[in-house]
Amino acid sequence: MAARATGTGMISFGMVSIPVKLFSTTDSTSAVRFNMLRKDGSRLKQQYVSVADGELVEREDRVKGYEFSKGQYVLFTPDEIKAMDVKSTNEIEIAEFIPADQVNSLYVEKVNFLGPDKGAARSYHLLAAAMRKTGKSALAKYAARGKQYLVLIHPLDDGLVMIQLRHHEELRTMDEVEIPDAEIKDEELALAIQLVEQVSNEKFEPENYRDEVRDHIAEVIEQKVNGQEIVVQPEEQNETKIIDIMEALKASLKAQKDDDGKKPASAQKKAVPKKRAVSPKRLPGKAV
Repeated sequence: MAARATGTGMISFGMVSIPVKLFSTTDSTSAVRFNMLRKDGSRLKQQYVSVADGELVEREDRVKGYEFSKGQYVLFTPDEIKAMDVKSTNEIEIAEFIPADQVNSLYVEKVNFLGPDKGAARSYHLLAAAMRKTGKSALAKYAARGKQYLVLIHPLDDGLVMIQLRHHEELRTMDEVEIPDAEIKDEELALAIQLVEQVSNEKFEPENYRDEVRDHIAEVIEQKVNGQEIVVQPEEQNETKIIDIMEALKASLKAQKDDDGKKPASAQKKAVPKKRAVSPKRLPGKAV
């Protein structure tokens, strides 16, 4: 089944314009969601209540405000809010081309697939081929939904992705994190490197890992739908111990060697074995 577009855009640079469609890179249907209910099973809805008197505030009596000082607000009408919004042209205006490896992963916020809109296949493939050949990605401004986004257009496989970036002023730096100095001994570093190399993989294989918590929740939901009793396991309290780093590294290396010796040769490079997929979509009822 073909993916459904979530929006449209127009890539522009110089005199070139390429109409594109946006597609989500994630499958939201795989998420497990719970609804708030009353104990008799009826759905609940959220309402706004005034902190001052506890009265319910209807939509026509609500306004937006900005707290400029503790407990003091300036109020804005819907027209004033609308006037502050960026005009949603859906234009993806390329400002410059940069090496993709120059963008720190801290800036990445969201990723969308880009596909060519009608009649734009040739120019779409031309732009993707040019970026693959030069090793460059396009830094652009994207105006949509009343906001302006900083995005990076990057070639992926046979197509393009649009990576929404955080603006520089939104990020903190490592300078704000207190990291005390510590002495590292050569023999400790050698053992740590040996452990890293022992559990290394030359490829990124995300299919080897599953969301185990989500799978467990789906299994519990299935049991509940089938009328089975849910047993709550008592939480284990981990004992806090001061561990000698050298002994811990040696024990880790030994444990890893023992684990590798028990695995078949074909599976020794796999960090985590694949698990049976459990999807709430196949449950005999609707999760609430």
